Amino acid sequence: MLNRTHRLVQWIALGSIVGVLCGLASAAFLWLLGAATDFRIANDTVVWALPLAGLALGLALQRWGGPVRGGNNLVIDTVHDASDRIPLAIAPAILLGTVWTHLFGGSAGREGAAVQMGAALAEEVSHRLHVRPETRRQLLAAGISGGFGAVFGTPIAGAVFGLEVVHLGRIEYSSLVPALVASVVGDLTVRALGIRHSIFPTVAPLGIDLAVLAKWVLVGVVVALVAIVFVELTHRIRDSLETHVPNLPLRMALGGAAVVVLWQLVGTSDYLGLGMPMIEGAFTTPAPTYAFALKILFTAITLGSGFLGGEVTPLFFVGATLGSALAGPLGLPLELTAGVCMAAMFAAASNTPLALSIMAVELLGAAVMPHVVIVCVVAYLMTGNRSIYPSQRLLREKCGTREYDCPTTIRDVGRG
Repeated sequence: MLNRTHRLVQWIALGSIVGVLCGLASAAFLWLLGAATDFRIANDTVVWALPLAGLALGLALQRWGGPVRGGNNLVIDTVHDASDRIPLAIAPAILLGTVWTHLFGGSAGREGAAVQMGAALAEEVSHRLHVRPETRRQLLAAGISGGFGAVFGTPIAGAVFGLEVVHLGRIEYSSLVPALVASVVGDLTVRALGIRHSIFPTVAPLGIDLAVLAKWVLVGVVVALVAIVFVELTHRIRDSLETHVPNLPLRMALGGAAVVVLWQLVGTSDYLGLGMPMIEGAFTTPAPTYAFALKILFTAITLGSGFLGGEVTPLFFVGATLGSALAGPLGLPLELTAGVCMAAMFAAASNTPLALSIMAVELLGAAVMPHVVIVCVVAYLMTGNRSIYPSQRLLREKCGTREYDCPTTIRDVGRG
């Protein structure tokens, strides 16, 4: 009993420290990101400088940013291998690099920075307190949860995300308490500092019958197909550019130029940056049927060429606009379909159906629960062995009985 009490107190104390650090870092990041986005919107001529911004960021990353370029995959690998230490310098580097991407109009998200900052800060706490290897892994999971929960204002989803994203087929309950504490404390810290998150409408209840169930299964299949396109296109652009343009600064400059050309061709700035106005608008007005495809293209080029940033918010954009366009033809409520697809799109691309189902409830209300779970699970299963995080470990096949002798990365198995 005494040992359990001591362990619980330790988890709460360490999780709280990690949570406060994640909250402070996320608050600074969100404030800077908001300022950069506001400046770009007010002065959209800066988008013309995106190729030069890519060149400059590429030079910096080439010289000093080796670990930063590893992204969330570095974090996941470290949780599993417990080998190389995640440098604390990653935190300010990923923060400033992501803000730089958004300042000039790159299409990227924010969870990548939040997760990497959280993991780097948790690693620093582990190092300074000389904790055991097992506790170090738990704190790394807490850092992932704290960063995710704080940056999106969804603490319960953040806690589950930190446990679910590491393994496919198993949730690491040993990290549950520090992850939950870090996520809740991180969110409270962000809110205490006056940072406000986007507010989504509370969806109205909808009963489930066979017709509605069939529609949601169809929506899940469509979401999976679109998520596969996003994942495959991003990876293939990255692989192709790395093969044919090995020089990182030049690669990023070319990617920036391609985004500028697309920006001029579509004649709108809606697909630059986070794209929050389009996401919020998808809940009130049916989105253009092509909006999700354009956002995929903008984001795949931005991230595939090496710019820093995450995938979550672009995937929210893709999902919300896809759902908004599907709602009318399927005879489903607009707000509900946009919200369900928004969550399911990231669930499918990141293999985190539980976390994103919970996130939908935190953002949209309890009435979304049965619908979002159905679509998230269908989309998750239909994407096969694919992920925006190829370092995720598989313990067993998604749709099958095969179990692996040891955790195997998604990049090392087929895409079935």
